[in-house]
Amino acid sequence: MIPYVRQFDFTYGRRDQVSPLIQRVIADNPGPFTFTGTGTYIVGRDMPGANVAVIDPGPDDEAHLHTLLRAVKGRTISHILVTHTHRDHAPLARVLADAVGGAPILAAKTPAKTIHASAALDEDDDGNFAPDVILTGGEMIAGDGWTIEAMATPGHASNHMAFVLHEENALFSGDHVMGWSTTVVAPPDGDMTAYMDSLERVLARGFSTIWPTHGPAITQVAPFLKAYRDHRLEREAQICARLAAGDQTIAEMVPALYAAIDQRLWPAASLSVLSHLIKLVKDGRATATPEPTMSALYALASD
Repeated sequence: MIPYVRQFDFTYGRRDQVSPLIQRVIADNPGPFTFTGTGTYIVGRDMPGANVAVIDPGPDDEAHLHTLLRAVKGRTISHILVTHTHRDHAPLARVLADAVGGAPILAAKTPAKTIHASAALDEDDDGNFAPDVILTGGEMIAGDGWTIEAMATPGHASNHMAFVLHEENALFSGDHVMGWSTTVVAPPDGDMTAYMDSLERVLARGFSTIWPTHGPAITQVAPFLKAYRDHRLEREAQICARLAAGDQTIAEMVPALYAAIDQRLWPAASLSVLSHLIKLVKDGRATATPEPTMSALYALASD
């Protein structure tokens, strides 16, 4: 079982000092995919004149913008970092940059515009997002007493970028790892093979703390990540078991696989099942007729 962490103290509109170098403000956009809302992080010293980085400004919400501006008053935003272009993370970036006189926005390259399978979910892209600086992973960004490393973590989104705070051995994980829930991996932009590879690389780094964009910090990092990985492997095995039992479609599998979760999440769950099936077909463990899609017919591959 994944040792979820869901309880934490917060109030909308309040700036919380959550570590020596990290403050957090949570946007009032709760929902089945955002939990209590988007947590925007301010990284840097809380002292007049210091420069800070803002990670995941969040949705285009005027109240959240004003809260962030109050939270950084007397300091300078030197960088705005965005983990990925989903609309609960990215839209406020340009508005915030303009409000503080043009702080540069840094993110991975925006994926080519496609019709996403997740378009009806909160996981849709902000189609207007355009970073000033394109990150590929490995870049170092520094300020007054802080150093952040860009860490490419594709899977939830092809352009997902996590950020490492070296001074605290901490990872801002965006949606790659969340303490309150598993992560949606929705094709065509989401990719389960890439996701599992990224998860292994995060586990190998030995972080002390993970700060997801939604929900509280993860402090028991290694056991949590191992359980997170094992859950994905178990889900893959469960899908194979459903195929062995005669299920041929995703619509048949989801009610059995996700009977215990909120049915509002079943559309997202269907997309994760599709992502697992794409990986199984790629690995030669399953077949799809005619090809892996939501409506395809699936079967275990014959030996």
